[in-house]
Amino acid sequence: MSNGKSGKEESMSRQVKVWDAPTRLFHWTLVILFGAMWFCAEQGGEWLQYHIYCGVALASLLVFRLVWGVIGSQTARFSSFVRGPRAILRYLKGELPEREAPGHNPLGGWMVVVMLLALAAQVLTGLFAADVDSYLYDGPLAKHVGSGLAEAATGVHKLLFNGLLGLVGLHVAAIVAYRVVKKQNLVGPMLTGYKKMAGEPPRLRFAHGALALATLLLSAGGLYFALLR
Repeated sequence: MSNGKSGKEESMSRQVKVWDAPTRLFHWTLVILFGAMWFCAEQGGEWLQYHIYCGVALASLLVFRLVWGVIGSQTARFSSFVRGPRAILRYLKGELPEREAPGHNPLGGWMVVVMLLALAAQVLTGLFAADVDSYLYDGPLAKHVGSGLAEAATGVHKLLFNGLLGLVGLHVAAIVAYRVVKKQNLVGPMLTGYKKMAGEPPRLRFAHGALALATLLLSAGGLYFALLR
């Protein structure tokens, strides 16, 4: 009987749109910028100028994501995936229907929050960091603090990067575990926006792309005038 029910549910599964284009573009652009920042920092010298540019771009993305997490599409909003202990316990017990968490599950949602906070701390310390080798490529806000504080920010900036690498490794390990153990593909939906779901699909609300573009332009423009002018 259980096999028949499982087969019936499988036959009723359908592709459901769960991620909007702005959220997916944010995710993959963030991955590219993170890699570019690491590469430029490793090269040193004049490459540090591009490291700073990438940092400001990443800061713009983070501001966009914070705002989009409030006014954006349903699955992108923090209110839809930042859940309390009860929802987490239901998820761990397998009692949380997928239609109640079509985007990030409760554990994945908190991982998103931790990653965003860690990235924000990394960017913030980078803005005040000093180029202790030549002092030619200080962070955009380093001039507003003393040299001692700027050098301290540099140390924290480097230390936080190691922590970020650990979080990235944990994130990748979780994706692999879901693929191998739970047979769930988490990468595909973040590429296409669509996820295979069984049963009656949830009715999700998606914000207009023009709102996302306006949010990004305001985020990037505001940071540009605040940091680079």
